[in-house]
Amino acid sequence: MFLTISTTGTPERPATDLGYLLHKHPEKSQAFSTSYGKAHVLYPEADAERCTAALLLEVDAVALVRRGKGKGRGGAPDAALAQYVNDRPYAASSLLAVALSAVFSSAMRGVCNARPERVAQPLPLRIEVPALPARGGPGLVRQLFEPLGWAVTAEPVPLDVRFPQWGDSRYVRLVLESEALTLAEALRHLYVLLPVLDDAKHYWVAPDEVDKLLRAGEGWLPDHPEQKVITSRYLSRRWSLTREAMERLELVRLAEADDSEVEDIDNAVEAESEAEEKPTPLAVQRRDAIIAALKASGAGRVLDLGCGQGQLVQALLKDAAFTEIVGVDVSMRALTIAGRRLKLDRMGERQASRVKLFQSSLAYTDSRLKGYDAAVLSEVIEHLDLPRLPALEYAVFGSARPRTVLVTTPNVEYNVRWESLPAGHVRHGDHRFEWTREEFRAWARAVAERHGYGVEFVPVGPDDPEVGPPTQMAVFEMNTVEMGTAATKNDANNANSPNNENNVNGANGANGANKREAKVA
Repeated sequence: MFLTISTTGTPERPATDLGYLLHKHPEKSQAFSTSYGKAHVLYPEADAERCTAALLLEVDAVALVRRGKGKGRGGAPDAALAQYVNDRPYAASSLLAVALSAVFSSAMRGVCNARPERVAQPLPLRIEVPALPARGGPGLVRQLFEPLGWAVTAEPVPLDVRFPQWGDSRYVRLVLESEALTLAEALRHLYVLLPVLDDAKHYWVAPDEVDKLLRAGEGWLPDHPEQKVITSRYLSRRWSLTREAMERLELVRLAEADDSEVEDIDNAVEAESEAEEKPTPLAVQRRDAIIAALKASGAGRVLDLGCGQGQLVQALLKDAAFTEIVGVDVSMRALTIAGRRLKLDRMGERQASRVKLFQSSLAYTDSRLKGYDAAVLSEVIEHLDLPRLPALEYAVFGSARPRTVLVTTPNVEYNVRWESLPAGHVRHGDHRFEWTREEFRAWARAVAERHGYGVEFVPVGPDDPEVGPPTQMAVFEMNTVEMGTAATKNDANNANSPNNENNVNGANGANGANKREAKVA
């Protein structure tokens, strides 16, 4: 990426004063490390009549991929390729804006101890950016810069000069000229508007970006005719941050019109004396909903399938209604952490008799999972590749066959309500998929029909009238006929077991087995 800042001067006010204002000596070439590469500052020309400072940003494409936010499974299908095939090293973007802020931070704040009188003086400035992404075309470039006092030249870059019929690309060659702006104002304009025109940022936009925008936009953004476009794009179209920024900008505008301070305008509501109550985390709401459903089913012996670090097992142990809790996970590391969380090594004998942890994969049947009242699959299914779901389905509903099965999974429709979640991303990098409410219900109903269960759906968390709850839960209950058959089969299996106390002698054991087999028949 490349950008030049040029100015002209006189013997009384030499152009080389630009070096003082930028805090970079014209006779030196300097390099600065950034998070994504190296920024070089050099002066192609520097004399009393004309001085040009150039910023060259060499982007480390590998560092950009490593530090960038991945979309996880379920992201855009071309996301992996787009990480490597893109315009990031060449076209001006938020990468260049951040480099401007880092390399010329003092100049952007208007600080210059060596030439303090020049800071507030307008300069004859010419800024050139050879390749600028402009989503909106040259027209939008002019709409953004001209109200700020710039004479704008935005020449579209053709897709290929050899094939003019292909038309223009989304890039422009930008030249800005002005004699009415200070250097600090010019740098702040670039810092905000470069990523606005690119309509993208290379880093996650956090709430503190509102403060950055207002600082850089001080003196020009509140009255800009394209204020809404600038604010929305700069904040990556996060509606909550955009709304906050717009409200604060309106307060600034009103305060300037009334010749008063913002604090004097924004005093309609007194500060609350007590801290607001923090909302209950979704993970806690989910555990509460699961425990309520288990108690409603009358379950005493419960399987936590995919128990992870044992949070649900720990919560179930606090309720004496659950006489046996078994945590199952494929990860031994997770089971080790769960054991430490539960303090199994220091647990009393009576309490320890209620809990078990063992390793097992839900992709295979496991006889140890049979005979329980209920099984919980909390935030588990979305971590499996879709082709492996039938194996889990059979292992739980076809082989283990607990009377009650609870399945929770994210509702992808609700993702638009998460302020911290970029559009198109899944909630966790390991999620292979996230379903809509209709997709989840179609899957659950098909499973229930295949295995003799009924199913109901329960929202977990705030139930948004437009997009539903953040978590969706399916409550499977074995049908009455199936329940009786399963119980009879279980009795028969117990009778045939060589460890069954009824098998004191072979004849009695055989008779008992025959009677139970007769019941099955």
